[in-house]
Amino acid sequence: MLPAIFFAGGVQGARNRTSDDARSKKSPDPGGSGGSVATATPDTEVRTRRSWRPYIVIAGLVLSFSFFTLLGSLLLSVLGLPQDLLRWAGITLLVLLGIGMIVPRFEMILERPFQRIAAFGAKRGAARQDRGAFVLGLGLGVLYVPCAGPVLAAITVAGATGNIGVETVALTVSFAVGAALPLLLFALAGRRIAERVQAFQRHTKAIRTGGGIVVILLAIALAFNAPAAIQRLLPDYTGALQQRIDSSETVREALDLGGLVTDENRELSNCSNGAPELEDCGTAPEIRGIDKWLNTPDGKALQLEAMRGEVVLVDFWTYSCINCQRSIPHINAWYDKYADVGKGFEVIGVHTPEFAFERETRNVIAGAKDLGVTYPIAQDNSYSTWTAYRNRYWPAQYLIDADGTVRHIRLGEGGYQDTENLIRELLADANPGVDLPGATTVQDATPLDQITPETYFSIKRVINYSGEPQYAAGRKEFTLADDQKQDTFSLGGTWNVDFEGAEAVSDDAQVRLAYRSTDVFVVLGGEGTVQATVTADGEEETRSIDVSGNPRLYPILEGDGPTEGLVELDVPKGVQVFTMTFG
Repeated sequence: MLPAIFFAGGVQGARNRTSDDARSKKSPDPGGSGGSVATATPDTEVRTRRSWRPYIVIAGLVLSFSFFTLLGSLLLSVLGLPQDLLRWAGITLLVLLGIGMIVPRFEMILERPFQRIAAFGAKRGAARQDRGAFVLGLGLGVLYVPCAGPVLAAITVAGATGNIGVETVALTVSFAVGAALPLLLFALAGRRIAERVQAFQRHTKAIRTGGGIVVILLAIALAFNAPAAIQRLLPDYTGALQQRIDSSETVREALDLGGLVTDENRELSNCSNGAPELEDCGTAPEIRGIDKWLNTPDGKALQLEAMRGEVVLVDFWTYSCINCQRSIPHINAWYDKYADVGKGFEVIGVHTPEFAFERETRNVIAGAKDLGVTYPIAQDNSYSTWTAYRNRYWPAQYLIDADGTVRHIRLGEGGYQDTENLIRELLADANPGVDLPGATTVQDATPLDQITPETYFSIKRVINYSGEPQYAAGRKEFTLADDQKQDTFSLGGTWNVDFEGAEAVSDDAQVRLAYRSTDVFVVLGGEGTVQATVTADGEEETRSIDVSGNPRLYPILEGDGPTEGLVELDVPKGVQVFTMTFG
């Protein structure tokens, strides 16, 4: 999006040097007719008034961003239209605008509904540069709607449920303006550079055409989700700001993040975590804001309302989470055992990403295949369904009866026997006289001993770092701790730390962690061979971990019982470490 803002929103709005008729000097007509012609001289050459194009583009972006964030999902639901319609409408609009920048007559047709705005600029001598600016902003604003984290997802849910008040509107507009300010600065920078560099002045038409091509390429990239892959390769320039917003107690109190209470989900509070008997927790919130459906016929979306009569289990998970990986064998077994009982038992795996790489559909597909998941998967990258269910955990199960009422909630691992007993009870209630098959026999692998907590290498979630220097974002030289305290870690060598994890940038990069558990796992990305050494009870064990492909979970230690010891990883340059988990 930034290239489109820079070229189409900024460079195209640059003012050109021109002669002012009122101040031009006259010279004799070389044709000898006795007349004179107006010529511009260096001291009479002046600039036209500055274009309002950057501001008009951003105004259009803020308007469409705010409107569709609050009302887009609700309108599409009322009209029975697919939720990704806005995205494709925005992409189509960008293609049309790109063509218009290459073919000015076509752009004039696009801009006709907004002639008043163009005329506003014309009074200031900048109508030509401003042409198409508002349409560009509208298109970018529509496409900017899904580019939000959990904070804005909470606002989206409020809009989707129709709970829109003055405070919600004000908060949304404030968020939109705040998100647009960096884009405005980028557009103004583009305009300034174009005014300063003479090459831009001499090749205005070529630059305009180039800007149109950039906009079309942006639309194509968005259609194929290319920006998501590029984003993982670039630093998150708004990460620090987003982290401060997400962790702000004021914001969390105002939005109740992870627990946005609406009339739709208010009764979920009636459920206690892991209760062994059925409870009445209100009608289940609808599955919404899904980027892509997997394991359904032709990728068709599922609607809970259309599944009345079936017992449904909604499971929140993410493929690299060890806790989810330990729970999924139970869910797979339930799906295989009960899917065809009576009117049916359905599972919807809501995949809400914990890390950026888990947003990639191809990674989710690969992870689901590795785990043997064949039931429908809803890719909830915007946290919309997560927020609608007021969820905070991976994994988390919400059991829904044949009437669409939530009857049981389980947050975290364990309690599988209780959950299965309740599934069987609901199936019997929905299908009187049904012959239920025998219960499943999957072993519960939930750790019962006190173990090292999950260890994150992200600066926003790190809690047990014990080394030098201070753990902060950026490229730093680290020193391993001489005496590693239990349940803590330190780094050695040069690392680049960010909001996702840590990447080794030297060949002597190391991780040292004092653990207590039976099993140890690590989520790695990149490509290379990691040497893992585990020292426990006076014995040392080393294994090589070949890292390649999608970031995923790798085993370091798979023991027969709990031990206490030291894990040391020799990490080659370019390999990323996201988290270490224990079991």
